[in-house]
Amino acid sequence: MAEFKDISPDAPFAVKAMNWVDNRFPATKLFKEHMSEYYAPKNFNFWYIFGSLAMLVLVIQIVTGIFLTMHYKPDAALAFGSVEYIMRDVPWGWLIRYMHSTGASAFFIVVYLHMYRGLLYGSYRKPRELIWIFGCAIFLALMAEAFMGYLLPWGQMSYWGAQVIVNLFSAIPFIGPDLSLLLRGDYVVGDATLNRFFSFHVIAVPLVLLGLVVAHIIALHEVGSNNPDGVEIKGPNAPRDANGHPLDGIPFHPYYTVHDIFGVSLFLMVFSAIIFFAPELGGYFLEPNNFIPANPLQTPLHIAPVWYFTPFYSMLRAITSEMVYALIACVLAGAVTGVVKAKVANLFKAVIVGAAVVLIAAMLMIDAKFWGVMVMGGAVIILFFLPWLDRSEVKSIRYRPGWNKVLYGIFVINFLVLGYLGMEPPSTIGGRVSQAGTLFYFGFFLLMPWWSRLGTFKPVPSRVTFSAH
Repeated sequence: MAEFKDISPDAPFAVKAMNWVDNRFPATKLFKEHMSEYYAPKNFNFWYIFGSLAMLVLVIQIVTGIFLTMHYKPDAALAFGSVEYIMRDVPWGWLIRYMHSTGASAFFIVVYLHMYRGLLYGSYRKPRELIWIFGCAIFLALMAEAFMGYLLPWGQMSYWGAQVIVNLFSAIPFIGPDLSLLLRGDYVVGDATLNRFFSFHVIAVPLVLLGLVVAHIIALHEVGSNNPDGVEIKGPNAPRDANGHPLDGIPFHPYYTVHDIFGVSLFLMVFSAIIFFAPELGGYFLEPNNFIPANPLQTPLHIAPVWYFTPFYSMLRAITSEMVYALIACVLAGAVTGVVKAKVANLFKAVIVGAAVVLIAAMLMIDAKFWGVMVMGGAVIILFFLPWLDRSEVKSIRYRPGWNKVLYGIFVINFLVLGYLGMEPPSTIGGRVSQAGTLFYFGFFLLMPWWSRLGTFKPVPSRVTFSAH
């Protein structure tokens, strides 16, 4: 049991109150460890504001979600009307609803940018592998949360989007039909589905999400933050002052709290402008079809998920029967390369060949729809393995060969093109572009152990490069 700390009886009331709390709960200790005495690299740039913005949007979503559940009714006959009631009759209900719907898109924008920053500066490399894994798990939970929340307004796109996505699980051999039935709670998307999704959206997934966020932050503060140079400021050979603090670091508070407040201010100005002047953002944040009550008897002309799912939806649609043959060719090429290039025992080479044969046989026997689902899921799962796929000599893109920047730029453009094509109706040209984009997306990661080692690397400085601004 910790000893109680005594202070002067003449101390101000606030000091006495804080001392009373500290004797029972380590509030000051936690603040020092994670804020005022947590040293972060002094060369952070604007890319490092998106983590705090993600925290801000998470709080906005939780608070607005609580107020929305006060008036929302998870009943297939009443759900759409309850949303209209919130929008029209609840005081400031329209603002709360638009904050929540805009917040969903804002969440994905800042998370995508946050993940891309990690990709640029190698924030997933040793010793931060677990931070990256927790971050990818947050992204996966966020996708589940958004998908389930998208059904709740019970509009046309909500209903038919859920119908299409849940039906995809039926393509899984053996367990698919039962799994789809379990998710829906019925043979069609209906009242049981709405209640299940509401329960998961409001209670289950947010608890998982909050737990992962806490784990992500704890893991980050255990090993320290990365920086644009990829130089470890707290390593065994890092320079330190007389008090043991890293010379290339500064306390997170007050320096980066001010830095983040500035970023938050800019974000809130843009966020508020969208809420008040363009909450639907031309149909990207709120589709016109979702202002029509769900009708199981009338299918919309074009069913597409909301924008942040469309890159993965585009990959799903890209997997046709003929695309499966292209995937078989990739598996064959990978197996041949593994057998020829890998310096392993013949037994392991035989295993590679056997696995390739089994996989090719499965690809020929199982419907292309299943492989589309696998590709869509694999596009997210492959991110978890990034710390072991990147074999570059350096962490940061600053010190990698110049063509790496071009490659990363093409990766972003490819992802945006896939997102755009996922919103558009299927077409021959769009399908071909989606197929090429899908192959590039997976090739970027699967070939990373090879291309990340190529080229001439620039020398990494022993200390972070920093200029006052």
